[in-house]
Amino acid sequence: MPAPAYAAQRPTGAFIGASWAALMIGALVYLLGLWNADMLLNEKGYYFTLLMYGLFSAVSLQKSVRDRIEGVPVTGIYYSLCWVSLLLAVLLLTVGLWNATLSASEKGFYAMAFLLALFGAVAVQKNIRDVAQFNRAHPELDNTASE
Repeated sequence: MPAPAYAAQRPTGAFIGASWAALMIGALVYLLGLWNADMLLNEKGYYFTLLMYGLFSAVSLQKSVRDRIEGVPVTGIYYSLCWVSLLLAVLLLTVGLWNATLSASEKGFYAMAFLLALFGAVAVQKNIRDVAQFNRAHPELDNTASE
């Protein structure tokens, strides 16, 4: 495996916890809003699918960017597809909320919870990669290894 472009640093426990909290709070609040929403089941399915698609595309994009930084081959078509997917998820949420018969505060609620969940997913993925890279660079400090 090629050497990373930067030194391996382990993220702090506070940042790891904040990242997981952002992901969980964003996704759970978004889903709770859907659960309690007064909309048709197909509308709820649309917004649920957008959350899942957005989370997957955000993690895929982060992984692709990180792979390229670390010298892991990523095809241009996959890298482009990750970008298109993420932008499409955000665009579809924007169009859905723009045309929804929700109050402005509800629209803002869904938009912010969605973006918080995406941010959290990217940060969690980054932390997982950083911890794994740190553990490979410092096997003597790896607390997950069996003794």
